[in-house]
Amino acid sequence: MATGYLEILKARHALRLLTGTLVGRLPNATAAIALVLFVRAGGGTYSLAGALAAVYGVANAVGQPVLGRLVDLYGQPRVQLPAAVLAALAMSVFAFCGTDPLPLAYAAVAAAGLFAPPLEGGLRALWPSVLSREEQVHTAYAMDAIAQEIMFTVGPLLVTLCVSLWDERAALLVLSLLGVLGALSVVVSPPSRAWRSAPREAHWLGALRSPGLLALLAAFLFIGIALGSITVAAVSYADGHGGDAVYGWLMAGLGLGALAGGTVYGARRWAGAPEGRLRVLVALLAVCYLPLVLTPGVVAMVLLSVVSGVFLAPCIACAFIIVDRHAPSGTVTEAFSWLVTTFTVGASVGTGLAGPVVQAGGTVWGFALPSVAGVVSLLVLVATGGVLAAPARGGVVAASSENDPNRGAEPRFSSGDRA
Repeated sequence: MATGYLEILKARHALRLLTGTLVGRLPNATAAIALVLFVRAGGGTYSLAGALAAVYGVANAVGQPVLGRLVDLYGQPRVQLPAAVLAALAMSVFAFCGTDPLPLAYAAVAAAGLFAPPLEGGLRALWPSVLSREEQVHTAYAMDAIAQEIMFTVGPLLVTLCVSLWDERAALLVLSLLGVLGALSVVVSPPSRAWRSAPREAHWLGALRSPGLLALLAAFLFIGIALGSITVAAVSYADGHGGDAVYGWLMAGLGLGALAGGTVYGARRWAGAPEGRLRVLVALLAVCYLPLVLTPGVVAMVLLSVVSGVFLAPCIACAFIIVDRHAPSGTVTEAFSWLVTTFTVGASVGTGLAGPVVQAGGTVWGFALPSVAGVVSLLVLVATGGVLAAPARGGVVAASSENDPNRGAEPRFSSGDRA
């Protein structure tokens, strides 16, 4: 099973790009918990901490596709590194000034979120120029989804470690510095410096002029809602079954399930078009969320949380392939960034919806919401099957030779029938 992953990591520049991207994304992945801890340490309320975290999230959702389009237009080094530096400077201003004056705090946090570099979309645009075969690119997408689960597990631990060694301000500063170093590692690499977007048609909608991409984004909005709502329902469950420790176990179980599912999914080749396979994966995701409404004892609930996460990473990895198939020429980084934004917005909406649902109907109804959102996502995919079955371009995943200085990629192989 591990052979395919090891083969990718042994490819020239692959490990560096993956590691640099994950390190560079740490400030984004840990922003919510780091902001809450910093505000609370300074005597601020949870309401203020939540508002600042929300401002960061909204600004980040806006900034990712905008910066992604700039990357497609001007290349990675000219956008990613300056954005990372600006984001770090903005967060440093917040770290030193705190919440007084409050307008400055909001402005600094918003700037930090807005300028967070689109490293996630950038890495997916680089894989075809680093890997030599189409199936390797698809495995890399799965490995990328797995790495996200690891990052979102390790990131909060790193925050608490910095707080225990120094303090909350140091945590913000250390993470900001790591973000710049990660981005620097990526943009000075030969694949990043050599990468150029394919020729693009000038259009104000950019990647969003693709009907297939719009259909995928609509479906993933509801998958984000499912993930956001399950975190709130888990808090409600933990309140009645042991507190924060139980909540931590439930979230760990969800991450472990996604890690296991993504590992198995990416270790084999899949026949058929990815659009049809995504419908099956989303259906299975919705089904696996459903047993959570049983709300059994803690041990059984943790096991159910593992099961509920199994198909999350495969859904994300499959979506990466579909994004690449449907993104109009010259918009691949922007298109991947739109997927990140949609998922983030969906998670925020899910969090907002789950609160009133749990308040009105209890924990059981809170856990019903993820399954309902999964079903709606499936209905969107079924209803838009026609546009998803007709990629806007030829399904090209490999970079052309001008984007492949090592000549590692086969010239313009197609992902039309294999995924």
